[in-house]
Amino acid sequence: MATVSYLDVDRYKLAPLSLPSLRTCRCRPFSSQSLILSRPYSKLSSSGLVFDRSSAALRFSQNGMWAHRRVITAVARSEPDRLGEDNTKKEDLLLESQQKSSQFRKRVIFGLGIGIGVGGVVLAGGWVFTLAFAAVVFAGAREYFELVRSRGISDGMTPPPRYVSRVCSVICALLPVVTMYRGYIDVTLTSAAFVMAIALLLQRGNPRFAQLSSAIFGLFYCGYLPCFWVKLRCGLAVPALNTRVIWPVPLGGQAHWTVGLVATLISISSIIAADTFAFLGGKAFGRTPLTSVSPKKTWEGTIIGFCGCLVTCVVLSKVFSWPSSLLSAIIFGALNFFGSVFGDLTESMIKRDAGVKDSGSLIPGHGGILDRVDSYVFTGALAYNFVKTFLPLYGV
Repeated sequence: MATVSYLDVDRYKLAPLSLPSLRTCRCRPFSSQSLILSRPYSKLSSSGLVFDRSSAALRFSQNGMWAHRRVITAVARSEPDRLGEDNTKKEDLLLESQQKSSQFRKRVIFGLGIGIGVGGVVLAGGWVFTLAFAAVVFAGAREYFELVRSRGISDGMTPPPRYVSRVCSVICALLPVVTMYRGYIDVTLTSAAFVMAIALLLQRGNPRFAQLSSAIFGLFYCGYLPCFWVKLRCGLAVPALNTRVIWPVPLGGQAHWTVGLVATLISISSIIAADTFAFLGGKAFGRTPLTSVSPKKTWEGTIIGFCGCLVTCVVLSKVFSWPSSLLSAIIFGALNFFGSVFGDLTESMIKRDAGVKDSGSLIPGHGGILDRVDSYVFTGALAYNFVKTFLPLYGV
């Protein structure tokens, strides 16, 4: 009788599968059962070994000769099973590739649709821009408070009650309307924060500081900061006199191109360029992580995104002849970039604490509203204050 050494077992690489072609010898207790091949196998696949506490005699037949040795319990896998597993892996890879292709297609289609829609709303301005913006703010506020109530954040703090979250979302949506109507929201925001604090202090149970802080930050993050985009687009109504864009008279003529419209278009375009160049640069050259808050972001991608943002801002400033100074255009582009990065990282921090990948699923292929507008939250305030405060004659 031939003897099977451990080297032989290693060579055949026995693997833990239960096949119909294998049967156990019932004449022995389970701890000392022998595994016997019911028919000869000319070739055993390379699959690895599984170690078991019980030691048993492994027997297999080759050319009519039985061989056995005391070895660990294992099961041989036949060559057809390995082929079947390879086919399964190929099918999984094909399915994964198709899913990624479908996801990319959705992302492109909805991205183009959103871009065209946003462009039309920005060009329209006025109440069209304000009401559409208020709807986006409401959806973003709802996503924020859902993130606050998620398991990852709520495990470490007490979220505000649902009625407070809903009231805060409504207040956030009304703030752009108030900004358009009155031109400022300081008193409105302060009053809303005061009422919210009273409601939280008078609730049933034990009021928690975490409830107050998350609600007040929600008003600031989802309500107050976005209102600067209304101020930028609709508040800076000074005509951009040097702009050479030809615009139909029925749609407002040359006077339609105000400093607010030009600044909004340049700011949005530079943010899109920053995100795009940062993504492509990170994919091609990314090696050094930027921060643990967002592990996929790299210093290389960030630097390339910064350069792309500056170039886009300078080129568009030449196209629209605003701002008139090259230095002003560079500073404007830098502010847009840093505002977009800070907003992106802030939302990434919130999602990381919440334990989710996307803030929602409202936009197929893109996630939630906050996933798309996070780069714009802080940028509007920086752009508006720069134009309003530091540019002589609003950069005309």
